[in-house]
Amino acid sequence: MRTGDNSCHDPPYSIRDAAAGDIDTLVAFTLREANDAEGLALDESAVRRGVAATFDDPPRATYWIAESGGRVAGSVSVVKEWSNFRGADYWWIQSLYIVLEHRGTGLIDRLLDHVADAAQAAGALDLRLYGHSANVRALRAYEQCGFTRAPYVMMTRRA
Repeated sequence: MRTGDNSCHDPPYSIRDAAAGDIDTLVAFTLREANDAEGLALDESAVRRGVAATFDDPPRATYWIAESGGRVAGSVSVVKEWSNFRGADYWWIQSLYIVLEHRGTGLIDRLLDHVADAAQAAGALDLRLYGHSANVRALRAYEQCGFTRAPYVMMTRRA
């Protein structure tokens, strides 16, 4: 579902690849996202290490930054998971954060459409994500952007 059209009432957004100079912003967004989504207070040094790994060779993830009026309005990242069943990658939305004053403006559509276009160009199988079951607002937003509930159960085990 592509809903990222530019109406005259929506702020103009541009989306670009994130760069190492964006690490501080991405760390701040990740900390806020964890708090907003799950009420978690993450270890900032661990988050910084995780975000910085995005810019290693090879990168652990890919980030994009949305800007409006020269200011950062949001970001999204993906990690890839190889499927031996399908012989291609699934792209997982790893992190998505929109600055409070830009929520409800259609920016989520634009960010996810941008990622979908990049995934399609790269031959990805589909976009996937998981959300905390208590974060009803985010789950509803993802459904409005065309995501559907998958028939899988996520399980974890300490390493």
